[in-house]
Amino acid sequence: MASNYAARIQTDGQDLAVEINAITLATVDMARAVAFWEAVGLGLSYGGPESSFSTLAFGSNFVNLVHDGVVDGGGEVPRSWGRVVFHVTSPDALWRRLSDAGYTALAEPADAPWGERYFHILDPDGHELSFARKLTEIG
Repeated sequence: MASNYAARIQTDGQDLAVEINAITLATVDMARAVAFWEAVGLGLSYGGPESSFSTLAFGSNFVNLVHDGVVDGGGEVPRSWGRVVFHVTSPDALWRRLSDAGYTALAEPADAPWGERYFHILDPDGHELSFARKLTEIG
């Protein structure tokens, strides 16, 4: 598994492999966004036009769409741009490393219903990042 990762970092004597697995984009119109990405050629693997969260696959990577809008003047606008999802060999070890360095995640690592262990954190400029690992890879 680790040979698929593009980068490696060391923490607590443990080799953590890292790769970008997905990007999550905010949308105010899920049906329109899903239709666009399907026209690009990505296949819907979770959610859909009526969902608040959808996932479209391209190879082993994903474009996630999240409905995240607020009413502003003439219509609904995205509240945020979205997030980048990095796959790492140990979200818990990376969470500890970042916590020890003084960074605060939005929550501790947790198992998600979509089959990943993950945590979200904001970088110093406010970009939301997610570090995750598929639960099937956790031994």
